[in-house]
Amino acid sequence: MTATAATTSSTAQAPTALARDLARAGRITEAEAVIAGLVAEVADFTPARVTINRDGYSLNSVNGFIEAADGRSFFFKFHQEEDEAETVGEYYRAELLAGAGFPVDRPVVASGAVGRQILIYARRDQPRLADLARAVEAEAAGIGGLAPVAAARLIAAQADADRLVAGRYLATLHDITADEAAAEPLHRLFHDRLIDHGAPERPGGRMARFYEGRVFHLGGRADAPDLTLSWHQLKDLRWTVGGITYDRGLGALFDEARARLLPSRFAGAGVVAHGDAHNANVWFETGADGRVDRLVFFDPAFAGAHVPALLAEVKATFHNIFAHPFWLYDAAVTEGLYTVRARLDADGRGITIDHDHDPGPLRRAFLAAKGDLLWRPLLQALAARGQLDADWRRVVKLALFCCPTLVMNLRAGPDGGHHGPAASALGLAMAVAMGAEPAGGAADPLSTMLDAVTP
Repeated sequence: MTATAATTSSTAQAPTALARDLARAGRITEAEAVIAGLVAEVADFTPARVTINRDGYSLNSVNGFIEAADGRSFFFKFHQEEDEAETVGEYYRAELLAGAGFPVDRPVVASGAVGRQILIYARRDQPRLADLARAVEAEAAGIGGLAPVAAARLIAAQADADRLVAGRYLATLHDITADEAAAEPLHRLFHDRLIDHGAPERPGGRMARFYEGRVFHLGGRADAPDLTLSWHQLKDLRWTVGGITYDRGLGALFDEARARLLPSRFAGAGVVAHGDAHNANVWFETGADGRVDRLVFFDPAFAGAHVPALLAEVKATFHNIFAHPFWLYDAAVTEGLYTVRARLDADGRGITIDHDHDPGPLRRAFLAAKGDLLWRPLLQALAARGQLDADWRRVVKLALFCCPTLVMNLRAGPDGGHHGPAASALGLAMAVAMGAEPAGGAADPLSTMLDAVTP
């Protein structure tokens, strides 16, 4: 089937926004009806049934399956960002990625109209890599049955993908202007979620809505949190996590990210990239007839031809490695699986998070491959071109910090996200470890990897 593109204009009641909000409120049947109406509008088939997946992998995306009246089956996914009507972009660019040599699933329908942005694919039998990784880790934790695919196969497939993607980055590495860099939709995952669009120098977006002026319930059981702090009390505290003290607090990290991740500051080196290739956007194609397993990307909602090279792999690095599902996506598991305690230091100027969470061998293997096979050659190529910014490490770490804090609300409580106090403390601690540097010569897994791949 040839992919089609819808050209209908946006309306005040954008169907994707309505469907997202209904699904988030648990009104799944109503959301499915809205999506069915959208599919009937943009596709060349009649939907007989729409079923939404409830996987929790993203705050603003919805995915699921469509059964057509003629018997065919499809998979759909769409994003609906805040204030989407104010920022019109060409979101869905599978052909760009395919032309650059990335393994990417091409949609049969690609609607790019604002408020009606949806991708529809022929339904596959393959699972997503995120689901397979979660199954491996659930089995190891004793909260799931036997994983359908062994960890060694996932590790090998991820390493092959890292090697291939690094090759595509190097092959497409080119000079970009400040205007080209700033026009990339990838910034909607980072800087756009930090600012007030009416006054970009001020905090706004998800940062302000999730955290500024809010109350934080940290550590302990859901019914008896150890520590309750206001944003004013929390933002400047020094963090010690698992015995490692970090050099910056939450407030300083948000301020630094807002200033340094300004889209126009990325003139220099760009690549063709998916930009959001976390493993919930990756099919795992099972090897057969002598073929090896292969990873295939889908949902290039933020892909681009001039993606700043330092940002291209940030989302995949965080979500595929550090974002263990049992504290981010399935945060309720944390409350029973891990022991997490938050306490103020004796001087009242620091917060200490003690926990027994371990990323596990699968995530450690993913980190080793990502460092050796992707970050090392990319950074070496940038250095060879004289385009590795002096503060490249800060750029990477600040973007990594944005991943957990801005993908969903990490606060516990009735006005927070779906995290309980233990998951909230653990999630914010992980975020600080992404953005800040260990003090006093200490090292954590991220700083060790970055040290190892520094040209």
